[in-house]
Amino acid sequence: MAGGMIVTGSLEAKNYPGKLTLRVFMTCLVAAFGGLIFGYDLGISGGVTSMDPFLKKFFPEVYAKEHNIKASDSQYCKFDSQILTLFTSSLYLAALVASLCASTITRLFGRRLTMICGGVLFLAGAALNAFAQKVWMLIVGRMLLGFGIGCANQSVPIYVSEVAPYKYRGALNMMFQLAITIGIFVANVLKYVFSKMENGEGWRYSLGLAAVPAIMIIVGAIFLPDSPSSLIERGLDDKAKEELIKIRGTTDIEEEFKDLVAASEASKMVKHPWVSLLKKQYRPQLTMAIAIPFFQQLTGMNVITFYAPVLFKTIGFGATASLMSAMITGACNALATLVSIFTVDKFGRRTLFIEEGTQMFICQVVITIAIACKFGVEGNPGMLPKWYAIIVVVGICVYVAGFAWSWGPLGWLVPSEIFPLEVRSAAQSINVSVNMIFTFAIAQIFTTMLCHMKFGLFIFFAFFVVVMSLFIYKFLPETKGVPIEEMSLVWQNHSYWTRFVKPADVKPPAHSQGLPTSLLYVNISNFYVL
Repeated sequence: MAGGMIVTGSLEAKNYPGKLTLRVFMTCLVAAFGGLIFGYDLGISGGVTSMDPFLKKFFPEVYAKEHNIKASDSQYCKFDSQILTLFTSSLYLAALVASLCASTITRLFGRRLTMICGGVLFLAGAALNAFAQKVWMLIVGRMLLGFGIGCANQSVPIYVSEVAPYKYRGALNMMFQLAITIGIFVANVLKYVFSKMENGEGWRYSLGLAAVPAIMIIVGAIFLPDSPSSLIERGLDDKAKEELIKIRGTTDIEEEFKDLVAASEASKMVKHPWVSLLKKQYRPQLTMAIAIPFFQQLTGMNVITFYAPVLFKTIGFGATASLMSAMITGACNALATLVSIFTVDKFGRRTLFIEEGTQMFICQVVITIAIACKFGVEGNPGMLPKWYAIIVVVGICVYVAGFAWSWGPLGWLVPSEIFPLEVRSAAQSINVSVNMIFTFAIAQIFTTMLCHMKFGLFIFFAFFVVVMSLFIYKFLPETKGVPIEEMSLVWQNHSYWTRFVKPADVKPPAHSQGLPTSLLYVNISNFYVL
């Protein structure tokens, strides 16, 4: 037997010392500013496209269709314009490209620089949109915003997962999602206020104020420390140890530091992380990097986020009422994310995924019935009675709350914490890219889908909520409380993934070689020759 050593025992993740220090909290808070730029854009684009002065200036055909709609015309189709939806969706195509490029920057130069680059690009896009005179200026501005979002979404979740103590990783990582929801809510409030401007220029202020969260992430990232993993990855071991002591609030960091160094040494042996991702032992992580963002977009949440005012106007709300309703759902989104922060490390990821999937499914069925009863297949125009409008808004709010404490934050948290260091940047780029591909697709074809599928659109999304909940139940192991550098252990003991991830694929840290067997990775169900 190699080395003459057989190891048995029970699977237990290491209990690294460390506490939730003020430095960690503030570091994660500043990093989460990257979520503000994403959230503000998600919230503002749909509101702007429902403002009459904006439509009249850039999309006169849509404006004419909305205001000259006949009794025989379908209420479902009045916003059906591919150019209009391109204004929203072009950002996410650009974010896809940026996330792929950001992987290299994140790996070679650190997470901070990627955040700063994202903020600068977002700032440029906000300025171009605010002063736009032609449609092409809007589209180019949106693409610059997309490049910025791609950089932020690629780097921030990784950064927070690396800095946060594993016991609080879930809650701290969800600060990114909380920042997204705050950005959405602020955008909804501002577009409601600016829609009342008599000079018709409120849309410029709405788009231009995206510069504020961009400046926040730029300034914040400048003062952020690099994560210990990133410093070690670039050969700055002494600085990494100093930073680890500061963020853990203790000098007893030797075991965690040595494991980080060992993980970095293993990652340097992987010269082509994109190719390595295709290896059998990374099959679980690659599957989750693709499936989770795919399902996250097919919940239908981004349809409500992008086009909430458009959607509310389509189903019979007035212009002001539609913006007010969008503001209410934005507030529910932010408040429900707070619930997730306080529960994710207590109840675990799987529980929130599955329970709230049920909640979203029920709400989508209720919304489908309400819209079908009011407008039917023909979608004849008309205003909703007050009591009926309340039912629709409450149904959407409960649905949004379910997403906000499950698939919203967990869609970013789980992929960011399951990747080994050697493929982490590449895998996170795939995660962001898949997210952006389907965000682009849904944003681009939503108004056409609504026109042709009518209330059946919500049945379409409800079906995928069932599918994704079953997927989580079958394939996702619980990752609560597992140190990020030992995450491979959860796949070994999973009933399905154990056939792909073998003990030989999970190498013990370099410093443990030759030490007592109690320091080696072990599994109760097998005998391993190390």
